[in-house]
Amino acid sequence: MRVVAGLLLLLLGLCGSGAQGEAGGLGEVAEINQNPDPKHPAEESTQQSTKQTYPDVWTELRALRDMVVEQQVHMELLQRENSVQATELVSLESRLTSSESKTRDLEKENADLQTRLSSSESELLISKSRIDQLERENTVQATELTSLGSRLTATESKTSDLEKENADLQTRLSSSESRIDQLETENAALQTRLNSSESELLISKSRIDQLERENAEKPKVAFYTALTDAGRLGPYNTDITLKYSKVFTNTGKAYNPSTGFFTAPVKGVYWFQFTVFSFYAGYTGVQVFKNNQRIMYNSEKSSENYVHEYFTNSLVLELTAGDEIHLVLPSGLSIHDNINNYSTFSGSLLFTL
Repeated sequence: MRVVAGLLLLLLGLCGSGAQGEAGGLGEVAEINQNPDPKHPAEESTQQSTKQTYPDVWTELRALRDMVVEQQVHMELLQRENSVQATELVSLESRLTSSESKTRDLEKENADLQTRLSSSESELLISKSRIDQLERENTVQATELTSLGSRLTATESKTSDLEKENADLQTRLSSSESRIDQLETENAALQTRLNSSESELLISKSRIDQLERENAEKPKVAFYTALTDAGRLGPYNTDITLKYSKVFTNTGKAYNPSTGFFTAPVKGVYWFQFTVFSFYAGYTGVQVFKNNQRIMYNSEKSSENYVHEYFTNSLVLELTAGDEIHLVLPSGLSIHDNINNYSTFSGSLLFTL
């Protein structure tokens, strides 16, 4: 900048001198033209040289002026560029300041990161050790996992089978629940009936107790007898009363084996049964008498000897206390008995009146 300013001052000075010289030269030329006095040849030569020199100087001055103008233009451009660069420099200084601050912050962060890195490296070593241990454990667990996988496959298969069984059981359960509901309904009805039956049972028990007391007070009459061990009886020329001498049961002592008569101890309804057996050819049979009245007559004919012929009959009679029942072998008929008790006579009191 200082060099350019010096050049400008020099050019200005030269321009001023050139203007004066030119003006002086012109004046001299005019004077020469006005005073055409003869001169010395040396002076004329000097004047001619001076005339030739002045035009060259002015040419150079013009060239210098153009150069100065160009330099001025170039200097203005440089000033503009310097202004822009100064602005950029200020911006760069601000950015540099910010960068330096950021750098300091980063350095602090790097220090912290270095500390954390050291700590992380220590933790990494511990982690590597732990990883090695975990890898060993994973190897063991992989073996166990393989075993568990096999067990899981078996379990899944078993689970599938169980699911099918559960589905079947669910179906059966639904059916059972439906059946249970039905049974509960039936049980409710049965419970109602049971309650009613229990009430009736209590009444019946009370009635049974009463009847048992009454029956305990009433006579108990029952007998069972067989005729004889002698074999064949008859035929006779007259009717005879059959005396069943083998007595097996005689509750109430209403039957008399000595007479063959049954005597009713109380008024009531009685049941009687007899069986007649024949082993020889001819007729066999008996008559049933109530007191002295015949109320039944049964007979059977056998056409051959040693052929078993027998019949059984029964009666239900209403008797008054003292009435007698006995069996009679009609004349001309026979009956047979022995230790096998083929011919029997029995009876009992059904109920009193």
